[in-house]
Amino acid sequence: CIIVSNCDNINLLHMKKTLLSVGLGLLCSWASAQSINLFPVQTTIQHGVIEGNFDTKTGVQKYFGIPFAKPPVGELRWKAPQPLAPWKGVKETKKFGPRPMQGIVFGDMMSRSEGLSEDCLYLNVWTPAKRNTKNLPVLVYFYGGGNVAGDGSEPRYDGESMSKKGVVVVTCNYRLNIFGNMAHSELSAETSYKGSGNYGYYDQLAALQWVQKNIAAFGGDPNHVTIAGESAGSIAVSYQMSSPLSKGLIHAAIGESGGGINPTMAPVSLADAEKNGAEFLQKAGVKSIKELRAMSTKDIFELYQDSKRFGFPVVVDGNFLPKKLPEIFASKEQHQIPLLVGWNSAEIPGGAFMQGKPYTVENYIERVKKEYPNDVDKVLSLYPAHSEKEVELSATALAADRFIVYSTWKWFDLHRNNSSQPVYRYLYSKLRPPLVDQNTVSALAGGTVRREGPAQTPPPAVGAPHACEIEYAMGNLHLVKEYAWTSEDFKVSDTMFNYFTNFVKTFNPNGEKLPEWPAAKAGDATPPVMILDTNSKAEKAQNDARYLFLDKEYMK
Repeated sequence: CIIVSNCDNINLLHMKKTLLSVGLGLLCSWASAQSINLFPVQTTIQHGVIEGNFDTKTGVQKYFGIPFAKPPVGELRWKAPQPLAPWKGVKETKKFGPRPMQGIVFGDMMSRSEGLSEDCLYLNVWTPAKRNTKNLPVLVYFYGGGNVAGDGSEPRYDGESMSKKGVVVVTCNYRLNIFGNMAHSELSAETSYKGSGNYGYYDQLAALQWVQKNIAAFGGDPNHVTIAGESAGSIAVSYQMSSPLSKGLIHAAIGESGGGINPTMAPVSLADAEKNGAEFLQKAGVKSIKELRAMSTKDIFELYQDSKRFGFPVVVDGNFLPKKLPEIFASKEQHQIPLLVGWNSAEIPGGAFMQGKPYTVENYIERVKKEYPNDVDKVLSLYPAHSEKEVELSATALAADRFIVYSTWKWFDLHRNNSSQPVYRYLYSKLRPPLVDQNTVSALAGGTVRREGPAQTPPPAVGAPHACEIEYAMGNLHLVKEYAWTSEDFKVSDTMFNYFTNFVKTFNPNGEKLPEWPAAKAGDATPPVMILDTNSKAEKAQNDARYLFLDKEYMK
């Protein structure tokens, strides 16, 4: 018996070693599969030679983690990005650079970068250029995340799918939260224009300047650059489109859910922004910017996290942003470029308006009376409530309009009425499929979080939530593993992806086999809107009366 027992132990040990060996072999095989079609390629840019990878399977060159400014650390904290010095030798650019400092704000956003750092000013390039390719259209995509989270390595922003269709795609990091947006009178005193804040937007501007100087090395056309983004990224597009500093750097724009217009991340005055910064330092027990700059990254991050702040506001700083957007557009001082812009059919749940109360007619009317005491009848005519289901739909519409839809519509409306350039508007309506892991739930900005308590069947969705369209628009459903995609999802993605790709290439979304998407005209009371769904089609706008009502509220 003892002999048998020893043999069993030996066999068990052998089995464990075998399983470990098999597991390691599978892991190595998987890792090898990720690089089996790659070989190194080099190109020369402004500051030196970089080495990326060429994928023989897709025909796309990939350069990840290219620095575009000096690391904004130490004395360079809360300053505009500074020019890089040239490097000697070959800089390897095969891994995503670290993402900007941030907390876990919107659940798991599936970053592919290795860690976080203040040293985060890196960009990524996907290009299909062959040996003698020149003047390819360029897309620069800004990630979302409320100016407090996100990074350019997320799979949903991956540029390979669009690059395979003949576009050079760039994603770039930009500073966030306290590191990217805090203003202060001591910081304003350091600048030639006597303003501060907006450092994340200056980072984006530096990336666009890098594109202007370097994109030809990747086969791109510096005179054919489209900028795009979703949520805070879309808001960034609206600001870059309005800034005098980006003149000549961008030639078309795409905005997905968000414009920098009241009530959505609208800018504040420099005085108010400096006051915000002063109050933060005072509550943190920090006496000066010099003292704050001398602190470690960890200490600054902890001070910010402990403050419970959701970032810092955008600033009318007199340099990047001279005025608020409605003033800039009304004066036709925005960049006169084609615009494709839209939003989703259920950007935020109706509970955001109901404040947790059940969807009853009585509760809804009570909330309307509280929010709009002088316009109850008008609101109830625009957002009716004759049944509990209608209450859910109207509460969702009202919450979404107040959250981000109105600001996006206002951007659309301002540009079409103050520009001769084509403006295309969409409404994304495809319902999201279920999550693969039923123990997770979707977060607001595209991440997922673990479900609290046992899994339950969620109530039926009434529309497409915020941020859900990104992977469809960029042709990246295959890279986002959290959802159980269906053939209908791939059909919608194919349509939206082709519209976006066409627009990047020609500044017009229309193309062969796609439903005709007419541009909006100035003064049209019911401008066309492309409904992006399983069966996409253009319709006359049906809900603009809602936005005209809110216009009176938010443009006071």
